[in-house]
Amino acid sequence: MKKIKLLVLAITLISVISCEDAYRIEQPGRLTADVAFETVEDLELGLISSYGRLDLTPEIALASYFTDEVSIGAENGGQALALYAFQITPASAASANFWVRNYAVLNSVNRIIEAAELVEGDPEVINNILAQARAIRAFAHFELLTYYSTDLTDDNALGVIRMDFVPTIDQVLLRNTNGEVFQLITDDLNFASSNIIDTDSRYFFSQNAVKALQTRIAAFRGQYDTVENLALDLLGSYSLADSGDYFDMFIGDVSNRGESIFALVRSIGDNFDGQGNTGSVAGGGWAGARYTFSAVGNDPYLEIGRSLFNLYDPDGVRYAVNVAEESVVDEDWPGPNYSTSDDLLFVGKYPGKDGQPLMNDLQVFRTADIHLLLAEAYAIGGELNGANNSVASLIQELRDVREVNGGNNPLPNYTSTQDALQDILLERRLEFAFEGHRYRDLKRIGVQAGVGVDKADTDCLPFGGNCTLPASDFRFTLALPIVEFNANPDLREQQNPGY
Repeated sequence: MKKIKLLVLAITLISVISCEDAYRIEQPGRLTADVAFETVEDLELGLISSYGRLDLTPEIALASYFTDEVSIGAENGGQALALYAFQITPASAASANFWVRNYAVLNSVNRIIEAAELVEGDPEVINNILAQARAIRAFAHFELLTYYSTDLTDDNALGVIRMDFVPTIDQVLLRNTNGEVFQLITDDLNFASSNIIDTDSRYFFSQNAVKALQTRIAAFRGQYDTVENLALDLLGSYSLADSGDYFDMFIGDVSNRGESIFALVRSIGDNFDGQGNTGSVAGGGWAGARYTFSAVGNDPYLEIGRSLFNLYDPDGVRYAVNVAEESVVDEDWPGPNYSTSDDLLFVGKYPGKDGQPLMNDLQVFRTADIHLLLAEAYAIGGELNGANNSVASLIQELRDVREVNGGNNPLPNYTSTQDALQDILLERRLEFAFEGHRYRDLKRIGVQAGVGVDKADTDCLPFGGNCTLPASDFRFTLALPIVEFNANPDLREQQNPGY
């Protein structure tokens, strides 16, 4: 509890991250490491501050606005229309935010890692701080790769700038290969696995949170034997939440961790306690403010997309979590009497907590993600059907526990790997709506599954007709941002294709 209070305090004290943090590491007036970190307690506070820099609201916004999770809401005043029309450029907020934000995190943890060499104290405690800092460093590097590298399975493809030190102001760096960046990530996570003093808190990197990150990385890398081994290990410790715990995790008693392995805490008075940038991938603020201005059931500028809404079973707990009870459903859809103004589908996943509407913890890793990554590994490995150890058995188990069709679903039958991957993407779409997964899920396996963005005509035709987008489109990799070119002009030669 003391660590959680310190984490909230640290988040409160973090100043707004400037774009300049991405490239002007040694800014005038900043404290050097040997002055800022003199004791183990200083290192611990620095670590907690680094946790406070982690945010998923930009991921949530991008996945919702750009793909097929939302439609234009009743109170929309122009919010998110560019991304809704699939418009991403080097000048977009998305291009800048993911780059600047993650390099600011790397700047923060690298200072801790370098300073730890100068601090005297209990080696086990210092190594625990270092292990968590290196886990955060691995997480930030991986986030960058997922958005800015075209193919994470290719070690020779361009990755991002590998940042395992605090550069000086005169250093101008170019992109490393995926292989070079992943080598650092692997080293960091191996160190973290060996040195983290385990904790029951879901708000700090535990050994199992490290393992969950390794599982996700292996899936993006196409290393499915590793996915299977790690996922089976994790699922021995974490079960899928039943309907009550699942509901509590988002809506009811949010102190119930449900199936959460690692989450970002959000509390009243912290640096994220506010509306943030509505309709922008710049994010920040309350997660629920990515869709509405004040509270669930009021003034929505974005609503649940009809193509997603139509997939939910009204008897399932995922419907209860994602579709706010204040919603008004026009049963005439898609008939001639249907009217979008009569169809008010409020996003219900972030109603708020502790009396603050729209403010909820953000789930980084949870059991269902590991469960479906294991299904993905089985699909790639050809283990499609069967009552045990197959894609079919895992999909059936997830559907049953989410109470679709009364919790007695038939065992699916898949005729091909593509068929199985389509069902996995369907379940991921239902399970992780508004949690920031859809954009990268389509990037990772959308081409193999033959699945892309697919909006209902009633949602997209009135707003320019941008209804579909194949997963092979170049915009599933972000552009390197203009803000970086201003300080690092040579990087323009390494811009991603299509931009």
